Amino acid sequence: MTQSKSIIDCHVHLAALPDGDNGCYISPKLLRSPLFRFLLWKHDLSPTHPRETNQKYLEHLLTELRASQHVSKAVLLGMDGFYDQTGLLNRQHTDFLVSNDYVFKTVKANPDIFLAGPSVNPQREDAIDEVHRCADAGAVLIKVLPNAQHFDPADPKYVPFYRALAQRKLPLLSHVGYEFSLIGKDQSLGDPERLRLALDEGVTIIAAHACSYGLMLYEKFLPTFQKLCQRYPNFYADISALTQPHRMKMLLHLRHQPDLQSRLFFGTDYPLSVFHMAAWGRVDPGTLWRMIRTKNRFDRQVEVCAGLGLGFRSFGELLAPPTSH
Repeated sequence: MTQSKSIIDCHVHLAALPDGDNGCYISPKLLRSPLFRFLLWKHDLSPTHPRETNQKYLEHLLTELRASQHVSKAVLLGMDGFYDQTGLLNRQHTDFLVSNDYVFKTVKANPDIFLAGPSVNPQREDAIDEVHRCADAGAVLIKVLPNAQHFDPADPKYVPFYRALAQRKLPLLSHVGYEFSLIGKDQSLGDPERLRLALDEGVTIIAAHACSYGLMLYEKFLPTFQKLCQRYPNFYADISALTQPHRMKMLLHLRHQPDLQSRLFFGTDYPLSVFHMAAWGRVDPGTLWRMIRTKNRFDRQVEVCAGLGLGFRSFGELLAPPTSH
């Protein structure tokens, strides 16, 4: 595991309110949700002043990332919307949209610290063109959230999309498990088993949240995680949100699975909080006190996971030189 300030966080959310020209969108339903209201309160953000709020969110993120002792860069994730059967955007069923243009604009303004992780729903009519556009613009991965974007990753009609990703050597970071933050449409779409089609087409997959199911009581996808690692050298996962109470069980499983740890990339799921309760009673008091004292979320994620003996790698190890098409 990398201990110097050379870790790249592959799972950081670029949150934004629509300001008229950033191409972003948020549904009134999500704006009223307890989680979103909590995040606005925690970051002292106002939904009535979108431009100032978006700038403030970015400033908070930049300040915390630059202050980190371990993490040097972050992949900023976009969030594509819901597309109907004709491949057109349906705002009525879209909870949250952070446009790829806004992702690239933000990365371009801070190239020393941000990398672009745009989001492309394969259901959109121009999905393949958008993959190539994003690759040409310098994307390092493509992010999807099947539960909320309402597409089945196992549907054979997405093979051309997967082939475009494989051709451009763009990893696919896919949400796995239950979805809480956005209003999940069909939770079964978060089953990592559905990612086999993309893996068979040669796509490098990063399963978010280390394949944790996210319902606290049991980790139904642990055997699937093991099988996919054995079968596919191009299958990875990230450790984002693993300290959250509802995903902690997977963290505690994985600390005893050294064979799986070589497939884990560092991620936080910023702006979500990083908790240290998984370490209670499992590390010595001095180590626990250091975790508690560490306020920087990037560093606390390193301290808690490494302190529990969870090995992980930096996403930088996966970065390939760009390919043309």
